Amino acid sequence: MTPQTLDSLVHSPGETVREDPQQTAQRPAATGTREAAPAPWRNEVQYVPAGTGPAYWGPGNQLTFLITGKETGGAFFLAEMSVPPGGGPPPHIHRREDESFHLLEGTLTVQVGGNTITASAGDFVYLPRGIVHSFKNTGDGTAKALVLTTPAGLENYFAEVFDPAGDRSATPPPPSKEMLARAMATAPRYGLELLPPA
Repeated sequence: MTPQTLDSLVHSPGETVREDPQQTAQRPAATGTREAAPAPWRNEVQYVPAGTGPAYWGPGNQLTFLITGKETGGAFFLAEMSVPPGGGPPPHIHRREDESFHLLEGTLTVQVGGNTITASAGDFVYLPRGIVHSFKNTGDGTAKALVLTTPAGLENYFAEVFDPAGDRSATPPPPSKEMLARAMATAPRYGLELLPPA
């Protein structure tokens, strides 16, 4: 099979074709240079029924993983976040990832740089890497948001540091001393800088 035939199969509309990484690992590009093979995950549908993704208690919130870098080839990580009134993490900086929030329910007050953003249901907030930020639920009910980090990788920090959420309907417990110690010790490996509350 020629590279042109393979390309036409892979890019045919309405058709899903999984390339064999062994056959396409060093496929020549149109420019005559070598390009890496498309990762097999690109053509795999992911379905996560409600309430089934791994869930963790963070500092003042609950994160439910929807899709991780393992399934996206490292491109992005997406989670649903639930934050009870008064909840939210202390100020921190991501050195490696951009972070975006699409608020589904409730209100979050986001401190970013020297600015304050009050986001409510339907609002979107993009936080580029390298900027100090924190958020807090300043409303009366639980705030829910989709949280996207690009590229992926931060989910590994959450899984390593946060406590598994056994009862997803419970209010997040206060962070334990053990979790806070893990967070401080682990953060530098993930390009995170944790700062004291303002």
